[in-house]
Amino acid sequence: MARIDFHSNVNDKLEYACRLTRKIWSATPEGEPVRNIVMVGEKADLQKLNDLLWAFSGADFLPHCFIEDEAAAETPIVLTDDFASAALNNVPHADVMIHLGMRMPADVPALVARFPRIVEVVTVNEAERLAGRERYKAYRDLGHELHNFDQSKS
Repeated sequence: MARIDFHSNVNDKLEYACRLTRKIWSATPEGEPVRNIVMVGEKADLQKLNDLLWAFSGADFLPHCFIEDEAAAETPIVLTDDFASAALNNVPHADVMIHLGMRMPADVPALVARFPRIVEVVTVNEAERLAGRERYKAYRDLGHELHNFDQSKS
């Protein structure tokens, strides 16, 4: 079973995604392989996230690209708007998936078979909160280990 973390009550999901990505990516112990991250969301959000990742920190470089980029197989952080993109078959990334969108993946068993850890980012926006609750219930009903990190308390 996959570990699925819900980060709820997030004010700015793109800024939060940058911080979370930096934390996950930089937490790789020395001498260990880099933890690869696939970020899934809406195209417009991903374009903004792409721009934000380039300018996020003057001290930290978060190497990333879109899934269609020819360097995607060698880039540790990949952005895509499709859970089932055929291009994912060409990318060896399978450590962490960060979901920034509202849609439930169509094929959850295939997704959790590929990603041992899934992070769902849910904002304070009411529509996103309701969609997040539905995803939480769906994952729970499939028997996955769920953890909630309420960001309103931080």
